[in-house]
Amino acid sequence: MIVMKFGGTSVEDAKAIERTAAIVKGRLSQKPVVVVSAMAKVTDQLLAMGRAAGSGDRKTALKLSRALRERHYNAAGELLGTALFTQFHSDLGIDFDALDELLRGIAAVGELTPRTTDHVAAFGELLSSKIINAAFSAQGMDSTLVDSRECIVTDNTHTRATPLFEESNKRLESKLAPLLAENRVPVMGGFIASTKAGITTTIGRGGSDFSAAIVGAALGAERIEIWTDVDGMMTTDPNVCPEARRIKVISFDEAAELAYFGAKVLHPATVLPAVQKNIPVYVLNSRNPSCEGTRISARAPRCRNVFKAIAAKKRITIVDVAAPRMLLAHGFLRAIFEAFDRHRVAVDVVATSEVSVSLTVDSNESIPALAADLAQLADVKYEGRKAIVCLVGENLRETPGIAARVFGELADVKIRMISQGASEINLTFVIDEDAVPEVVRRLHKTFFSELDPGVFA
Repeated sequence: MIVMKFGGTSVEDAKAIERTAAIVKGRLSQKPVVVVSAMAKVTDQLLAMGRAAGSGDRKTALKLSRALRERHYNAAGELLGTALFTQFHSDLGIDFDALDELLRGIAAVGELTPRTTDHVAAFGELLSSKIINAAFSAQGMDSTLVDSRECIVTDNTHTRATPLFEESNKRLESKLAPLLAENRVPVMGGFIASTKAGITTTIGRGGSDFSAAIVGAALGAERIEIWTDVDGMMTTDPNVCPEARRIKVISFDEAAELAYFGAKVLHPATVLPAVQKNIPVYVLNSRNPSCEGTRISARAPRCRNVFKAIAAKKRITIVDVAAPRMLLAHGFLRAIFEAFDRHRVAVDVVATSEVSVSLTVDSNESIPALAADLAQLADVKYEGRKAIVCLVGENLRETPGIAARVFGELADVKIRMISQGASEINLTFVIDEDAVPEVVRRLHKTFFSELDPGVFA
């Protein structure tokens, strides 16, 4: 069997869903499980109406909900035709009535909690999976709607819950295996899950990819397909560098590094369950299904190029912690990282000297409070509007002098931090955010002017 995950742009309207149905039809012999995201931008709209309700603005929240209701009704009407849509209309209506009631309750209380945020955000996948399942059935496919909240179990960390794999694997096997044995096509929403007590959770933005990998790993899939609106993973962002080329094949390790450091095609956690089961992941384009996309596997073939790709992650803040007399003292570094943990701020890159520690974090509203906490330990400064540039490639570990080539190309660029060695396959440095386009274009021209045809398209 295979897992096919379709992102928001692949199910954004009736035409997109029809394309998705045609792609799935072509793979029926391979026993697909279909995992879908909410329609494009719907999660953002749901979160916006939740925030409006939380601030007491019930009118705006319900207005946004009405617009969303209209969009889903229109898509379902186009896909199903009058007779089928008449039967389906009331089912959708019940869901939107429940959403409106939830928004009224939030507005009455005047508070939007993480738990309630998950409840609101979950409607996107619940609605899209219902419409897509109905569209598949209308096209003659024997599909079955499966509520992901009955299959994927998480802890109770709302808005970014952690899956409980052992329990999830049992439920997925119990729920999906009988359907596949009957040659039915399970259709389920990604991103959403529930606690053991049945309370709705979500596994973070971009989590539909993660959901697909969890399903694939639980069922021992032959492969996991991530269908999006681009032809695969690229050597860099084509919006920054038009010369970017498609990567035909890349290793799990390389893909994970790229995803974490800014490549938006793939959710960073997606590859983890697949790695453990050695299941290949394909990134494919629902608007160009004939393209072979990018294959992500445990081991990639040897490449003549040093690097596979360049990624950039913007909106970074550098936090400098300086304490000359304390740095080497027992427990000092632990105290620093405990402060980051208390404020739930994740660290990307770390550099240390004899008298200071520099760390990069995603820019967010927690940083001033974090800095005040750290100030009890040492002198603290923080500086925003930075970016991480990451060059990734398995050949890096075997290529002497590569750092000299990279930084020689950037001799006139202010480099704020450098990291190499924590991972043997990436060279990472921090620069001013405004410098990213020029730096990426320069490096791409230097390292990708000639490409290995076995690895790049």
